[in-house]
Amino acid sequence: MIPSFRIISYLEGISYLLILFVTMPLKYMFDSPEPNQVIGMAHGFLFLIYIVFAFLVKPEKQWNNKTLAIVLLCSIIPFGTFWMDKKYLGKVAKA
Repeated sequence: MIPSFRIISYLEGISYLLILFVTMPLKYMFDSPEPNQVIGMAHGFLFLIYIVFAFLVKPEKQWNNKTLAIVLLCSIIPFGTFWMDKKYLGKVAKA
């Protein structure tokens, strides 16, 4: 479960940064909303999956509610998912 959550968190973080630094400037500075619609839809899907996986990983990592809240908060802070991965998921042993 944790390796899947790591992948989702990275994809969610990348999609969020793409929205903030690529598609939003394209939308408002160059009047090109199409990339924002596509990336925005993907980001919304990844965001929801991130939330679900955070709740699924909570018992496996034995997080308390405060840690879960921090992990969830990281999904709305730029670069937060990358920090969360390093701090709370750490290295996962390969099977």
